[in-house]
Amino acid sequence: MTDRSILAASGRTSSGRTASGRPASGRNVELIVFAVLVAGLTVAPLMVYPILLMKVLCFALFACAFNLLIGYGGLLSFGHAMFFGFAAYVSGYTIKAWGFPTELGILAGAAVAAVLGLVAGSIAIRRQGIYFAMVTLALAQMVFFFCLQAPFTGGEDGIQAIPRRPIFGVIDISRDIVLFYVVLAIFAAGFLIIWRTIHSPFGQVLKAIRENEARAISLGYAVDRFKLMAFVLSATLSGLAGATKAVVFQLASLTDVTWQMSGEVVLMTLVGGMGTVFGPIVGAAVIVVMQNTFTGFGEWVLVAQGCIFVLTVLLFRRGIVGEIVALAQRRRGEEDAAPPPVAEPADKQPPSDRGGVRASAAAGPSEASAPVSS
Repeated sequence: MTDRSILAASGRTSSGRTASGRPASGRNVELIVFAVLVAGLTVAPLMVYPILLMKVLCFALFACAFNLLIGYGGLLSFGHAMFFGFAAYVSGYTIKAWGFPTELGILAGAAVAAVLGLVAGSIAIRRQGIYFAMVTLALAQMVFFFCLQAPFTGGEDGIQAIPRRPIFGVIDISRDIVLFYVVLAIFAAGFLIIWRTIHSPFGQVLKAIRENEARAISLGYAVDRFKLMAFVLSATLSGLAGATKAVVFQLASLTDVTWQMSGEVVLMTLVGGMGTVFGPIVGAAVIVVMQNTFTGFGEWVLVAQGCIFVLTVLLFRRGIVGEIVALAQRRRGEEDAAPPPVAEPADKQPPSDRGGVRASAAAGPSEASAPVSS
């Protein structure tokens, strides 16, 4: 397929402008916002507990990976916890039992999540809509029971006391503050991969499939192949987030692979704004901070999450970031639609007065140049 068909499917032109003629400057704004976000996070450990920040970053990467699938591919998965949790098990086991360095253990978890995503995606993409969601949920439950029964996972106890070995044999991550900056670098790398994917021709094809799959097929795209690629990439980055979380908390447990975890990532994405770049980050921060704040209330945290979900659906249907973006677009549209100011007619402008000479703008050339008698 040529770039022209990709641009036609996504509504853009080859000059970098949208179909409405406006310049495509959103990418620069997103990069600026991301730079400000990273700059703010570099000093955040001075004010916020580093463990809480690392938990937010891990779930933010998980939500961004899930948003790539549902927000830009239009595929709702109810089983994404199988990649997040199983990668945590693989990372924890390879680091603790096999003596892998920390960086190799995290990469091993992400690689296994990619293979699992390839297998699960090959099965799930044969269906659409609610059937796709149910297939992913069924596969996730199979992975959950495997983790419960497999000997290397530790059963209900999970894998505990995962060692924090130095990164590349040099960076000592036994201190939380040092590990935070490693997690921040992992999150930034994963986010930039997602951002680049969204704004690539591949991402434009995904959007075209989401908006009108029949039209994408008519243009000659192998829709199932694009869906599978998006599914595998989303699974890989979800596994990267889960493997990193296992190192942060030195624990891999069944909590990370249950269907409730799949529901939490859906909630994070919807609260922040599905189909937006920064929405999943905001949603993950809101949910994690809320859980940490109301942890003393026990099961009432789930009630609070349900209330937030209902309010989001009723009042913020686009999510927090989605509503902000929509408001900014409406204001920009009103400014563009406003008529230009009308210049005042020359005969209504006040005459100038210099050196005793009063010349009207409506006066002819002979009157304007006539000498003035003393």
